[in-house]
Amino acid sequence: MLCIGFPPSIDDACHTLILGSMPGVKSLQEQQYYAHPQNRFWPMMATLLGETLPAAYPERLRMLLRHHIALWDSIGTCERAGSLDSAIQNEQGNDFTALLQTYPNLHTICFNGGKSAQAFKRFNKDLLKREDIDFHAMPSTSPANARWRMPMLLEAWSAVIVR
Repeated sequence: MLCIGFPPSIDDACHTLILGSMPGVKSLQEQQYYAHPQNRFWPMMATLLGETLPAAYPERLRMLLRHHIALWDSIGTCERAGSLDSAIQNEQGNDFTALLQTYPNLHTICFNGGKSAQAFKRFNKDLLKREDIDFHAMPSTSPANARWRMPMLLEAWSAVIVR
């Protein structure tokens, strides 16, 4: 199945960009980042930011933007059956050169999982040389990453996501 990612959730004040790989089936159906009910992303972010988790998706995006955090994916399009990153084939990366030119305040990029980091590195070798951007490979919040319990995720991500 051909999968087409979402546009970034970002504004001019954002300094941190969190990148997934490609939205899963539930997220694509809902047209929402991290829509799978077992994905720990939204509860984790609310906890780290000291916020109550909003029920409505637009409010969740606004919560991140209030804290100057943007969302996007390393992969713009791919072919995949199901939701597992391991099933991704024929991926094409998003245009981060243009994104970073448009949003020069971005100085921290966090990869939500190994596939996100792998895809970004594959398509953006030159950007990885930039000394004005900190790159962080983070453990995935996906339910497929079951060995990482919420307290472990909170500890790892708190080193990068600051209120």
